[in-house]
Amino acid sequence: MNSPHLLSGVTPTDRIGNTPLLRLEQLVRDLPGIMLLAKAEWTNPGGSVKDRAAASMVADARARGLLVPGKTLLDATSGNTGIAYAMLGAALGFPVLLVMPRNVSPERKRILAAYGAQLEWTDPAEGPDGAIRRARELAGNEPQRFFYADQYSNDANWMAHYRGTGPEILVQTGGRLTHFVAGMGTSGTFMGTTRRLKEHNPRIQAVCVQPDSPLHGLEGMKHMESSMKPAIYNPHLADRMIEVETEAAYAMARRVARFEGLLVGISGAAALVACLRLAREEASAGREAQIVTVLPDSGDRYLSERFWEES
Repeated sequence: MNSPHLLSGVTPTDRIGNTPLLRLEQLVRDLPGIMLLAKAEWTNPGGSVKDRAAASMVADARARGLLVPGKTLLDATSGNTGIAYAMLGAALGFPVLLVMPRNVSPERKRILAAYGAQLEWTDPAEGPDGAIRRARELAGNEPQRFFYADQYSNDANWMAHYRGTGPEILVQTGGRLTHFVAGMGTSGTFMGTTRRLKEHNPRIQAVCVQPDSPLHGLEGMKHMESSMKPAIYNPHLADRMIEVETEAAYAMARRVARFEGLLVGISGAAALVACLRLAREEASAGREAQIVTVLPDSGDRYLSERFWEES
């Protein structure tokens, strides 16, 4: 038997971050001078980019004495942050209550159940905003029971990307990227990463991506003009916003699976739609570009969606 002193290992939180940067060659093969790179965030232990923010918010709350034994972590989520909370709660020993729209993908529901999270469902017609309102109500009614993480207003959300995602991108690209593209949900990924990249080089173009209308099928993304704006969102940080249609994102998810060999989630596919439009503009103008984006999760969380079956 091995001595316990000779055994080593890592905890789930130790594996968060340092995700690979993938080069997507097929999407831009006809665009000279364009390089398209994407962070594969599904390699985080909870399967998404939200592991970063959740771990940061939990660590901050514990350090400040807000998440203590006897309290339940409460938050509103469309899925991935909830999965990250549930994973951390199981690993670190605190209960988790999540408020979610009932129409999140069946895969996400099963993952949350597997981790043992408590769930409260809200009306899908109210979207993420309905879940936020209900979480605030619960937190207000029983403040002694809950630590309300409030990912939409929590600075530890975007700080996870300022301290992690941004520096990783700079190291992985040698700081030579020209554009950073990311979708908008809580806005934490875009806000934190952009702030760090702009400190390195203010000329890097930061492009945010959102759905093209309030009624959309881009799970996890917000149409900012018609939604409750996250307190951490700064509309002036982006150099440009690109709006993406739901069907265009679905088509991109299928295309990337079949021609790049990558199963990407819906919000990541939407970001790639924006990247490709940007790439075509740069190539048409005769400019070289190194475009970096974030793929928040894998397509295996959406395989029950019918769009995969379309040609």
